[in-house]
Amino acid sequence: MDLDRIDLTDSELYRRGFPHDLFTTLRAEAPVWRHPETAGFEQTGGRGFWVLSRYSEIRDVNRTPELFLSCSGPGLGYEGMGLMLTDMDGAPHIRQRKLISSGFTPRMTRRLEDLARQWAVSIIEDALAREQVEFVQDVAYKLPMHMIADILGIPLADRDWLFKMTNDMLLCIDPEHPVPESERQALATEIFAYGHRIAAEKRANPSDDVLSLLVTVEDEAGRLNDLELDAFFMLLTVAGSETTRNAISAGLKALLAEPEQLEALRRDPGLQKSATEEILRFSSPVAYFKRIAAEDTTIAGVPIAKGERVTLWYPSANRDGAFFEDPARFDIRRTNNEHVAFGGGGPHFCLGAHLARREITIFFEELLKRTNRIELAGDVRYSVLGIGNPLLVSIGQMPVRLKAA
Repeated sequence: MDLDRIDLTDSELYRRGFPHDLFTTLRAEAPVWRHPETAGFEQTGGRGFWVLSRYSEIRDVNRTPELFLSCSGPGLGYEGMGLMLTDMDGAPHIRQRKLISSGFTPRMTRRLEDLARQWAVSIIEDALAREQVEFVQDVAYKLPMHMIADILGIPLADRDWLFKMTNDMLLCIDPEHPVPESERQALATEIFAYGHRIAAEKRANPSDDVLSLLVTVEDEAGRLNDLELDAFFMLLTVAGSETTRNAISAGLKALLAEPEQLEALRRDPGLQKSATEEILRFSSPVAYFKRIAAEDTTIAGVPIAKGERVTLWYPSANRDGAFFEDPARFDIRRTNNEHVAFGGGGPHFCLGAHLARREITIFFEELLKRTNRIELAGDVRYSVLGIGNPLLVSIGQMPVRLKAA
């Protein structure tokens, strides 16, 4: 493959999913690769970037936050404002992460897991009653969105509206989505304003949810301010919903392609823990994160100048044959599965990793308990969000038929 002809900014490269073959070449020939300037650079602010494709370098950069900064945000098409956890470094990041973590008390975590199971059962039973559903929107999307709504204390009456607004804001970048990209900013503004109103209501009338705890929790520097709470609302609503939806959808697709493994998991729920980890490795819902070099340095002997942008491609790391045996094979019995789907360690390790794991585990436990047959009912189609968005590509449509047990 001619490396100069690779263009990661070309959205059509992802129309059939993540281009694993291309990254196999990069890992072998150019594991620290400077992306050539292409027409798609307009999506990256007109600036170049480095591409890391091997597990070892991606893990090491994740765990060296003082040298590789997060302050400009995780995506190539976005410059952070220092309000979200993903846009912060050092002491401010540690402080906000600690305050937000304090809202997820053991009691609250248990309550959220109970709610996850209730929602999973309700969503699956509704799908069974319909027999054929569009799995991504009608099933996979609903569980993480209801969980986020429970964390934030969103009234049931507002949820369908919020779910649709969030989905349209995420997917309108894709020219195949019916809502045009020109409406994206207006959608984001409306969601942001709604989050601001909810936080204000929680200050005035707290209830039994995480957001109510966060509006009152404080340290020696005080409470989270309004902008920090609004940023948390946006981060959780957007990133928390899309990533878990992607993992559940890609997990079912992988299981349907391996009927023996699907039936083994149905017969032996004890395999679910390792199956969840394999779903996360195999799906890798986040395509990349961006970091900024704090000073002149080297990665695997390649000079990187201060201020340059370095991108960490997690799906590639999770298919690195140096760390995973037969990495292209989906295997629910896989052991030693130290994937980097949640960021590969370091201070930016995903704050919602535990809840995401539990949602995936609970969903497949309940799905396989309540069905005796699941099959594709049409073509799988992908949504392509473009190089500016670190999620980049996800399953957009996957019609399935389900038969109750």
